[in-house]
Amino acid sequence: MNYALKASALALTLGLATTASPAWADFWSDAGAKFKGVTLHGVTESTPPSNYIRNVLAPEFEKKTGIKVDIETTSWDQMYDKAIKDMEAKTGIYDMVYIEQDIIYSYLARNFLVDITKTLKDQPDLKAPTYDDANFTSFADYFKDSSGDLFGVPMEAFLKAYLYRKDLFDDPKIKEAFKKETGKDLKPAATHAEYTEIAEFFTKYGKDNGMELWGTTAQAHTGHPASWYEFFESIAPTFGVYNWGIDAKNNYAATVEHGGAMNGDKAKAALKYWLHLRDIAPPESTQSTWTETATTFAAGRVAQGLIYGENAAWIASDPAQSKVVGQVGFALPPLEPGVLDDAKAGKGYIGYYDGGAFGVPVTSKNKEASLLFLEFIGQNEVQPDWAIAAPRITNTATFDDPKVKEMDVKLGGFYTMLKDDGKLFAGAPPYPFHAQVREATAPIFYDILTGNIGPDEGLDQMAAKAEEELTSLGYRK
Repeated sequence: MNYALKASALALTLGLATTASPAWADFWSDAGAKFKGVTLHGVTESTPPSNYIRNVLAPEFEKKTGIKVDIETTSWDQMYDKAIKDMEAKTGIYDMVYIEQDIIYSYLARNFLVDITKTLKDQPDLKAPTYDDANFTSFADYFKDSSGDLFGVPMEAFLKAYLYRKDLFDDPKIKEAFKKETGKDLKPAATHAEYTEIAEFFTKYGKDNGMELWGTTAQAHTGHPASWYEFFESIAPTFGVYNWGIDAKNNYAATVEHGGAMNGDKAKAALKYWLHLRDIAPPESTQSTWTETATTFAAGRVAQGLIYGENAAWIASDPAQSKVVGQVGFALPPLEPGVLDDAKAGKGYIGYYDGGAFGVPVTSKNKEASLLFLEFIGQNEVQPDWAIAAPRITNTATFDDPKVKEMDVKLGGFYTMLKDDGKLFAGAPPYPFHAQVREATAPIFYDILTGNIGPDEGLDQMAAKAEEELTSLGYRK
């Protein structure tokens, strides 16, 4: 979800491409020979991982194969719009498109993408010796169909984690004040009640001491899908509301009346909790998307918050963009009782496992050359420098690279959390109707945020609207 930040100067300095091993140097030149002079066109969101592809991996691929790669980086909404319109119109403008995890199921339902597994099996001469989709982390599973075939090569993957300011949480004066006010020791919150108490304390502390400091971030834009995603993908699951509260096994029920949970007691408690946090967050929160919550945290304006992992690492390590370098701690999101047990048992999840992949549209005029490029960026060999320059890990071997381990220490265990706790998080539910239900219910959600309707009544309306849309689409019978 999330994401239009330029790669920092630090990232570009660190981001020197790792070349393919010499043993396979001839594969790329031989495979690319018949495509020399071809220019591949790709479209993606302007994020650090995408900028690394454009600035480092694409030139390296051209050097090895003779195939030029033009990567267009743009805003999140423009990226979607351009890719979908091209595939719908079958114009073949793009040879590669960024596939965000939550939209893949819609693309598969509409047969937009080339089956990578099948194509490489049918055309073994295209298969690079250094490419193996078994090297990917479990995140790759989100880009497979029901048969297990891969339709996108993962290029970024990260958790939405709980970030907190270690310098504030460890400050003796602040710890003493918190103890005096609450009777408790100041430490990262494990529950929503603890998180709320800490947020309220720091907002009051900032006000009492004339500081530009608040207790929490809030991705609460009143007219952007980022706020809808914050609630359904990051907040609701921590209360035990999974898959947007829609029960796919029960005729896609969304309302409590029909067996759904979108407007259940847990969802209503989650929304009221989040709205309260928004009210004690910095004033820019009502216009904040995933980008602005990151810049708010990096500016030192909050004590804690839920931040997308693609931003978390530069906040913690890049002094060119962040005022809190070396002061950032990472933890799991606060949870209601039973949610962690659900996640461990595979019955639920504690937050959003986000990211994306590059896929090849079936309308591409250069499918074979495009697949070569996807294999190139999917190799183990190119991952470590990429993971350091643009914090994301898609290949299991990357975790054990010495440079990545060193960076993990600097980031306070950020990569270790991804490795050890990634299984507790989940991507968006496998709904081909993802965009339709979001768009149908979002206007009501925005009315809740602007106060035009109460949270309980609003969720009731959203659940009913979701069922109405699902009925219209033919999912509810």
